[in-house]
Formats: sequence, C-alpha cells, structure tokens
Amino acid sequence: MNPLKSITGTIVSGIILAIIIVFLLRGEGGSNPLEWTVWFHVVVGITWIGLLYYFNFVQVPAVAKALSDGDPGPAAINKYVAPRALLWFRWAAVLTWLSGAAALGKMGILKDAFLLDPSNNVNAPIIGMGAWLGTIMLFNVWVLIWPNQKKILGLDGKEHSAEEIARAKTIALMASRTNTLLSIPMLLGMTAYAHGLPF
Repeated sequence: MNPLKSITGTIVSGIILAIIIVFLLRGEGGSNPLEWTVWFHVVVGITWIGLLYYFNFVQVPAVAKALSDGDPGPAAINKYVAPRALLWFRWAAVLTWLSGAAALGKMGILKDAFLLDPSNNVNAPIIGMGAWLGTIMLFNVWVLIWPNQKKILGLDGKEHSAEEIARAKTIALMASRTNTLLSIPMLLGMTAYAHGLPF
C-alpha cells in the first residue's frame, strides 16, 4: 500500500518521517516542547499562506480568464475547488494564530509581543509586529473574506442580487489582497525574531 496515494497517508508519512529524523538527530538533553508548537505553527502557517497565495496568484486570475473566454471552468472551480480550499484556508488561519500565540506564551513573551514592549526581550516588538499583522489577517479571513465568499459561491443558502455579489467580490478580493500584502512583513517578523532584522 502506497501512502502517497492519499493525502492522509502522505501527511501521516511526513509526520512519521519528521519524528524519525528527530530521534536520529537529537542531541543531548530532554525534549523541547516549544519546538513542537513552533513546528505546528509553521506547518499550519504554510497551509494558510500557501492557500492565500494560491487564491491571489492562481485561482482569481484563472477564473477571470475562464470567464472572459466563456469557458465553463469557473463553475467547476467555484463549485468544487473553492469551497474546499476556503475550508482549509479559514481553519489554517485559526490554527496558525492559536499556535503562534501558544508559542509566544511558551517563550514567556506573549504580553510583551502584543504590547511591542522590548523591556524583557529586545526582539519582542519584531515578533509582536508579525503577531499583530497575523491578527489583522485572521480578522480579514473570518469577518471579510469568508462571509463574502459564502455570498459569491452561494454557500449561505440565500439569493443575492448581481450588485450584492459584485460588492462581495470586491470586499473579498481587497481583503485577500490586503492579507497578501501583510503576509510579507508578517513573515519578516517571524524570521527576524530568531535571526535579527536585515539591517
């Protein structure tokens, strides 16, 4: 049985391989629970931001092109692909935020990071900037993108006028583009916390 024939098998195999690598490369001493939290944060963060980039760089332009060609492709994307991608997208956003807050809590800098206070940790404002941008992005996902995507895709069970759908498309697109813009400095905050700012 090939685990690569299913997404569950692939994910479980990746986790098992990571655990094997941990045992092969572990050094002296005990476990590092913070790393498990940070690792999970990175995995779900990649899922969230990967889908964000997919929507902005692939799906939105592809649907626009398909619509301009009169091809039925958008129906397939909007009926089958988009709802599933949005499910993973919005829950990956929640898990990313929660695991990031948990990591900051385990490091003892949750309050300092959100207050951008360098008193106890000089790098707290750097990761805090990333945490605040991530919080804004989470808000955009659940308050602006998801409710409007439900209207656009007809997932809310209601009838909407063409004007309402056009407005929903604009709001969802602008919130998604805002998140794409914010993701770039947010990722800088995540990486610079451990490695320092470039300047």
